[in-house]
Amino acid sequence: MPHREPIDIGIACEFLRRSFAPSETIAIVLRRTSPATIVQRIVTLERTLQPSYLGWLAHENATGANVYFAANPVVLGSRKRTKEDIAEVRHLYLDLDAIGEVKLAALRTSNTVPIPTAIVSTSPGKYQVLWRVENMTFEQQETLLKLLAITFGGDPACTDCNRVLRLPGFLNQKYAPAHLVAVEYPTLSVSHSEDFKLAHPVPNREHFGRPIGPLKPTGKHSPSESDWAWILGELARGKDPLKLTRTLAERRPDKPNPEYYAKRTVDVASAWLWLKDGLPIADVVTMLQVRRRFQIPDKLCSARAHEIAFTAQRMIARKKIA
Repeated sequence: MPHREPIDIGIACEFLRRSFAPSETIAIVLRRTSPATIVQRIVTLERTLQPSYLGWLAHENATGANVYFAANPVVLGSRKRTKEDIAEVRHLYLDLDAIGEVKLAALRTSNTVPIPTAIVSTSPGKYQVLWRVENMTFEQQETLLKLLAITFGGDPACTDCNRVLRLPGFLNQKYAPAHLVAVEYPTLSVSHSEDFKLAHPVPNREHFGRPIGPLKPTGKHSPSESDWAWILGELARGKDPLKLTRTLAERRPDKPNPEYYAKRTVDVASAWLWLKDGLPIADVVTMLQVRRRFQIPDKLCSARAHEIAFTAQRMIARKKIA
């Protein structure tokens, strides 16, 4: 019989206390696959933390139910978990499923997002990343959730304010043996919308359907859009990507980190062209690693190459859908 990790309600208690304020109302969801059933409870934080309530959740979990919580508090008195029932924005979140280790490594080294408040390991190689936030509107949250998913390869379905996530301390019953949902807390800091410096991953979507050629800034496009079109054209004509990187960094001293901006622009554009030419994504990753192998430490270089290649792949897919 496969070994099963024990449920740890102490982990769940600490996580809930860190995530919600006293007297707040939260949603707890139990899901079973056989038979397919969903049970939702809207309760106060204090009620959830009572030993009897946690004991009930542990019993349900031990007998096959997966335990989830809503990432944002619910309006006092609500009996549902619709978007209209969410009281305020408490967290931003990102669901990293496929190649989660690579995507998480890319996120940890990115200078476009603050340090996460919590990183939840839902199963081997799969993570849910949370940022505790304040003074954020629902519109800002929705935009940032989508940009986080696009930028770091997260689940695009995990972008609603009433989303539920796995509750640490309980078992993920999708696996045999069941996997204990663990959590780490990289920081106690609270973030704000301006701390997330995420650019749209398709900065020049208008040019994707045209032959790539020289482009001079006309005033109709932003500087970043013009940079993107210029880099695509220069790479398509066989110009040296390392020289292009230096040139672009020199042209954009207005950027907070011109070198980072230039490297990323050139490498995403290169990956986009290679994938459009039919190269396998594994070969694209290898070429990106080789290009920067003397500039970036090996482990980070590998994670970065994977993240950039998948970003370019999603850009192409989005263009086909549009």
